[in-house]
Amino acid sequence: MNSDIKSLEPQELWQNFAKLNAVPRASKKEEKVIAFMKAFGEKLGLETFEDEVGNVIIKKPATSGMEDRKTIVMQSHLDMVHQKNNDTQFNFDTQGIEMFVDGDWVRAKGTTLGADNGLGVATIMAILESKDIPHPAIEALFTIDEETGMTGAMGLKGGLLNGEILLNLDTEEDDEIGVGCAGGVDVTATRTYQVEETTQDQIGFEINVKGLQGGHSGMDIHKGLGNANKIMNRLLFDGFENFGLRISEIEGGSLRNAIPRESKALVAIDSIHEDAFIMEMAQLSQTIKTELRTMEPQLDILVSKTEVPKLVMDLGVQEGFTKAVYAACNGVYRMSADIPGLVETSNNMAKVLVKDGELKIECLTRSSVESSKWDLANSLRSSFEMTGCDVAFSGDYPGWTPNMDSPILKVLESLYIEMNGEKPHVAACHAGLECGILGQNYPEMDMISFGPNIRGAHSPDERAQISSTQKFWEFVKEILKNIPKK
Repeated sequence: MNSDIKSLEPQELWQNFAKLNAVPRASKKEEKVIAFMKAFGEKLGLETFEDEVGNVIIKKPATSGMEDRKTIVMQSHLDMVHQKNNDTQFNFDTQGIEMFVDGDWVRAKGTTLGADNGLGVATIMAILESKDIPHPAIEALFTIDEETGMTGAMGLKGGLLNGEILLNLDTEEDDEIGVGCAGGVDVTATRTYQVEETTQDQIGFEINVKGLQGGHSGMDIHKGLGNANKIMNRLLFDGFENFGLRISEIEGGSLRNAIPRESKALVAIDSIHEDAFIMEMAQLSQTIKTELRTMEPQLDILVSKTEVPKLVMDLGVQEGFTKAVYAACNGVYRMSADIPGLVETSNNMAKVLVKDGELKIECLTRSSVESSKWDLANSLRSSFEMTGCDVAFSGDYPGWTPNMDSPILKVLESLYIEMNGEKPHVAACHAGLECGILGQNYPEMDMISFGPNIRGAHSPDERAQISSTQKFWEFVKEILKNIPKK
């Protein structure tokens, strides 16, 4: 399958993407891909080094005749989101991504593809190893851990880079030029609880919510996609209200930056309610499917009888927990008043775990306005603390404030119009890009973000458009030729 990818045009880009995707590269497990990238730079005979947090920097001199141009930083992140379908057998720690061509798209077999941000990395690799592409002096910056904390960008010290312009290759619409992004903060609620033993007159059920699309918790948060954790809580809340349902275990979602696609719960009810409970769950499931039928046609809710669990959550804690999850904001909190169509502030209730006397709720709150980010974070904190949870904020990172007077923006706009006969969409995005963080230690650096069409990022439906990647490649080469003089 991957051999078909290597024959796609532009071959120099796709071949490097295939090589990169053969290397396991989960966030916070980047040792193999760091070694891979260092070996790549050293084999080319280029100055290559790893900084103290694991970022890899490779420097390449300007080609002949381009020495008088400003030095540029080409930047992408090495890590990728690891998600797979439940029925896919795959070990992300040891296996490379299995890719295939589907018409005008490249996909992965049951897993995330890694086009986010592997296509950006592969593009920079192709430029670094090129011998006939004109370009100014390049500092290639490959950051780590973008997807789960941006610790690579946060740990990059000032003074390591001399570039005046940064080209971030992490945008997912080929007609868009990014000039700003949201900041974010992780909100985590935890508490312990007493367990109670089930009785002989109780029976067990397993509830499964699956078949949701999932997606990027920034770029896709406004689409009305289903959130498996919120759907599951709705079922549990109803079951408790009407039949005294008791929760034993919940496992929902996986990563903070991925809209949760699946959730599983183990519960107990009194046996006398069996028929009525099954009927109620079927009716409520159909109601939810009807509400989401346009965006989530594959949603499936299964309620099946199983062995009665031995232990369930303390009744008072359960009531407070389900109400807190119901009350907590998920999705869009506020739209931007300044940029039409831009989500300003949102929350993704990413992960819910209940088992063995411990519960944990993990959220990712995003906003392009710092005060609004903390307003929503404190709203979530209040909901969870009222049910006795301890709430911690972590992984806070700043947004990237748009600069509509950016000189490099004017270069990209002009080139895009010349090459495509239409204006690009200049926009800020609701995803978290590393530009805002990098700008803290490099405040004078002129930054811009762009990339090829990628759909379904952070989900097993992730796919990269072949024709768009060709368009993007030609755009990159033209940008390099038109970098302003010093």
